[in-house]
Amino acid sequence: MKPQLLKVPQQPLSSFSVRQDKVPYINNKWHYHIEAELIHFKKGNGTQFIGDHIQNFKDGDVILVGSNLPHYWRFDNIYFKDDPQSCADIRVAHFCEDFWGTHFLNLPENKGIRSVLEKAKRGVSLQGDYKQAVGELLEKMLYTDGSRKVMLLIEALTLIAESQPAPLASIGFNNDFKEAENDRIGAIYEFTLANFKRKIPTQEIAGIANISPHSFCRYFKSRTRKTYSQFINEIKVGHICKLLIEDTISIKQICFESGFQNFASFHKYFKQVTGKTPLQYQKKFLANKDKAPKVL
Repeated sequence: MKPQLLKVPQQPLSSFSVRQDKVPYINNKWHYHIEAELIHFKKGNGTQFIGDHIQNFKDGDVILVGSNLPHYWRFDNIYFKDDPQSCADIRVAHFCEDFWGTHFLNLPENKGIRSVLEKAKRGVSLQGDYKQAVGELLEKMLYTDGSRKVMLLIEALTLIAESQPAPLASIGFNNDFKEAENDRIGAIYEFTLANFKRKIPTQEIAGIANISPHSFCRYFKSRTRKTYSQFINEIKVGHICKLLIEDTISIKQICFESGFQNFASFHKYFKQVTGKTPLQYQKKFLANKDKAPKVL
């Protein structure tokens, strides 16, 4: 599909926008915009798609998405139910990379900001204490006006640059979409997220995409740089990571809860995607849970 080009509303007296969302369905679609997006999920869990990259997002995560990079935040189903214990709380800033003038980013002092905005063209995710620090700056931006608001954004981008985040989408990802593909990938993503725990026949998903089964595999790989089987396994692995972090059921239960039919394929695909066995992943997360790096 062609991701939808969204026009981000600007506040009359501001050169960039900052808002708080408390519902899970704001821009809950495959889309892009000319503005860079800095988002803090103070409360919220789900699956994120950034270019050709898939991973879970969770409470506290901070992501910077560059200009014109397609992305999609799909909250878990529980957030769409009338449950006061599961409500979203998000802060998001949208800004054009040149809103502060054509020469600002070329100043030698702003080399780090210039570099991180270049990385953000593939999306970047923060780690450790940097997430909390940038999240707090976004919170302050909500209630700040004038030059201090711009200074807070500069401080946030400076911290992101200092954290040296790795890009998320692959270097070969290209936002080269045709008009006739409008909404197609979004429909595929939404259907797959709702049904990945069972076997999805090619004929069924091809029907969702409204193309022939013979053409579907070639089409999907041309748009996402991966096979549909790889895509499903990445979603399954993301779900496994979430369950391992929650640590409420056994690894054996997680295997079948994630749609795998045997342990061999469960371990194979998990290690293929994460570089670790499920047990190694869980132990590392639990060991480092309260050992985030300090921001200098």
